[in-house]
Amino acid sequence: MNIFNLLLIQPLTNGLIFFYRLLGENMGLAIIAFSIFLRFLLNPLTKPYMESMKRMKDLGPQLEKLKAKHKDDKQKLMKAQADFYKEKGINPSAGCLPYLLQIVILIALFNVFIKVLAQNGDTISKLNEVLYQPLRISQNQVINTKFLYLDITKPDVFNLPNIPFPLPGPILILAALVQFASAKIMAPFVKEEEKLAKKTKGKEDDLAVAMQNSSTYTFPLFTIIFGIGFASGLALYWLIFSLYQAIQQYQTSGWGGLTPLIKRIGLIKSKSQ
Repeated sequence: MNIFNLLLIQPLTNGLIFFYRLLGENMGLAIIAFSIFLRFLLNPLTKPYMESMKRMKDLGPQLEKLKAKHKDDKQKLMKAQADFYKEKGINPSAGCLPYLLQIVILIALFNVFIKVLAQNGDTISKLNEVLYQPLRISQNQVINTKFLYLDITKPDVFNLPNIPFPLPGPILILAALVQFASAKIMAPFVKEEEKLAKKTKGKEDDLAVAMQNSSTYTFPLFTIIFGIGFASGLALYWLIFSLYQAIQQYQTSGWGGLTPLIKRIGLIKSKSQ
């Protein structure tokens, strides 16, 4: 067994099967519960990132003064920013490690659903190869991969007559929408950077802001495009992951980029009352 299997696929598979047995052999509920459990485990890594982003937002006016002061010298600006972050105890790259880890976990889960839980007549044997002794399953047992309308080992898609390509299902669409909402909640940080970037010469800051703005729309789109070919269990995991992240971000910094929409909804409600 290689290191990837030993450190990721085997623990993830055992954790999933543990929750599967704990929750009455319902794989969908097991994925939801296991996803929340993983988020709790990753929380010590993601919390510093959230707090760092909030502090960067609060210190926006001071950063704006630095950019205005060094608007003609990009190197001095970068050094001044680095010194400022160090003085305030902020690490702008604090979120790299947890998000890279989350991507690695997603890849490992993809392997779990595709290679381990694939319904090809040899599921139990493959599972038992990676399951710890207390969790191993008898050969005559059938893994229940049904959840709502889904088979979590197959993509969440609908194939309609006269349409040559599959259409994304509700869970996949909801996962993309929640991911979009999560990204919008973080938008004030991008928006603040955009204001600051306009005060400096050069296009480096503007390019970074444009890329972050673009990712708000492209990542949810990629979720649908790639999710069409992936096991729906991954879409369910990504939905729970994005929902948890959105709640965590809201608790840290409020509604963020969704504030205008929330205010409009509030105004509509107040007028109708």
